[in-house]
Amino acid sequence: MLEQALKTQVTTFFGHLKSQYTFEVTVADTHPSKNDMVSLMEDVASCSDKVTLNVQSGEGLSMNIVKDGVPSNITFRAVPTGHEFTTLLLAVLNMEGIGKNLPDQAIINKIKSISEKVEIRSYISLSCTNCPEVVQALNVMSMNNPNITHQIIDGGINQEEVEQLGIQAVPTVLVNGEQFHVGRSSLGELLGKLEELVETSTENIEAIEKEYDVVVVGGGPAGVSSAVYSARKGFKVAVVAGTIGGQVKETVGIENMISITKTTGAELTANLYNHLKDYPIDILENRWVENVEVVDGYKKITTSMNEVITAPALVIATGASWRKLGVPGETEYIGSGVAFCTHCDAPYFKGKKVVVVGGGNSGLEAAIDLSSIASEVTVLEFMDTLKGDQVLQDKVNELPNVNVITNAATKEVIGDGKQVTALQYQDRVSEEIKSITTDGVFVQIGLKANSDAFKDIVETNRMGEIEIDAHNRTSQAGVYAAGDVSIVPYKQIVIAMGEGSKAALSAFEDKIKNKLMSTEISLA
Repeated sequence: MLEQALKTQVTTFFGHLKSQYTFEVTVADTHPSKNDMVSLMEDVASCSDKVTLNVQSGEGLSMNIVKDGVPSNITFRAVPTGHEFTTLLLAVLNMEGIGKNLPDQAIINKIKSISEKVEIRSYISLSCTNCPEVVQALNVMSMNNPNITHQIIDGGINQEEVEQLGIQAVPTVLVNGEQFHVGRSSLGELLGKLEELVETSTENIEAIEKEYDVVVVGGGPAGVSSAVYSARKGFKVAVVAGTIGGQVKETVGIENMISITKTTGAELTANLYNHLKDYPIDILENRWVENVEVVDGYKKITTSMNEVITAPALVIATGASWRKLGVPGETEYIGSGVAFCTHCDAPYFKGKKVVVVGGGNSGLEAAIDLSSIASEVTVLEFMDTLKGDQVLQDKVNELPNVNVITNAATKEVIGDGKQVTALQYQDRVSEEIKSITTDGVFVQIGLKANSDAFKDIVETNRMGEIEIDAHNRTSQAGVYAAGDVSIVPYKQIVIAMGEGSKAALSAFEDKIKNKLMSTEISLA
């Protein structure tokens, strides 16, 4: 089932194993995916004498990874191919204490603080690009806390279960039988949500204090660029981020990175991470900033991992996040008809009617993608004309199953308690309330600057973007902003990279001139 080149790679990965691993497969003799599962696991097991396969008859299809005779808390109710093949390999490597996504001690402490029994089920699709990050994060939790168990469930071979639960988007995560999360997320975000839901004990966890010359908050193109430039200037640097890559990770195709004719979000993210690793930069992922204060010129940053990080210079490169409609029914039906990622969730709407809210580039691109899957696509635009590029408008106008409605103010997402059934909007010209029968609503209305944690120390405009001068300086000396979180126009990857480098160079210049610890400055 595995090509020889891939087998060679797996053999190399497994060459570092010291413990003995067994893939315990339980599968019904008549299960349609039995041969696929057995064939795959045979091939993987053949890549190392430290890995064996044991197949036994039973109900359904599942696989548990056993280490040195002890079953793990991870169960695959899926044939881990596609995007989840990496998840399988990482599960083994992480159990061995190796692998690229091992958490640092602060995160391990947080995971271990969960004192309640937690049963997690992740419903995924093997074609979903967002699923692996969520699944791998939940695997890390289960490996570091015996109270946490995790099942990875492929909706494609467990359709009856998915239909009973009313699941229409992936990944959908259930905790102790209740819906917990839908869509893309990071280890830090999932851990934070879980802490709010279950009992924790932090009695034996001490706050961690760290000092740097420059702290960069944000791991997207602007943040990585700023960190690299800062390190090259000799600064002791830390990057604090939910995840390296930021919004870039969600981008499937990138064709406007000058000198690179075509790449993907995953490839660019990997390159950003590798560039960081070329320098002595501390990468503090899976956390977010909870508080920032300036004390005697020093910027003191408190993170969600019970850390206090201090530095004379702070670069804010937190980017932006998807805006929500803020209408009744939107939150209630996320994962049950309301979606934000076309690439991940479009397959669930094959032959169905969908609505795309937003007539900008992202909305029109979503409509084009959905037109080849859904039976009917309706685009709602608040303004009187579409805002997307003309080439996209022309393409949409050519599609026979795409309908565009302008001057439409979305009022409510309507459902039957299990899934979306309609969307209500108001005609802004006639003020008439209208309804569209639909199976799904894809929200594509732009981005919001992630600046809330910093509003007490820097000036922002009415849209929440951080005010900066031509050198990326903010209203607070020693604090800089770069990329989509700032007022810089044109939210593009190449622009963010340039802005990140400018912020780092400005910090270096201010250090030379002893301005990092000054009082507030004017942006006029």
